[in-house]
Amino acid sequence: QVQLVESGGGLVQAGGSLRLSCEASGRAFRNYAMGWFRQAPGKEREFVAAINWSGGITYYADVVKGRFTISRDNAKNTVYLQMNSLKPEDTAVYYCAADFRPFGTNTNVKDYDYWGQGTQVTVSS
Repeated sequence: QVQLVESGGGLVQAGGSLRLSCEASGRAFRNYAMGWFRQAPGKEREFVAAINWSGGITYYADVVKGRFTISRDNAKNTVYLQMNSLKPEDTAVYYCAADFRPFGTNTNVKDYDYWGQGTQVTVSS
């Protein structure tokens, strides 16, 4: 069993930055890959970024590449999402998720085993 708790969301103006955190508890954090997804009102949940167990491999959705950075600190059981140059279209609830296949950077919602409760990010124009 894994518990994931996101934090760091909020309201920011376009062009601004936010840093999301996701702290994990339960099963050993370094045993799984992590991902960030987001869901805007009326839309399906979509992939944002993923990172393998060591942090050595990352993968991004095209729409955030060059603006967002995923990282992890296994000593703190935490994964981060640094979001820069935010746009109104980045507005969504952001979720972190754990994938018990540690070597991958999967992009499909169905590949992930546990999810956090989400944190709201709102970008004003």
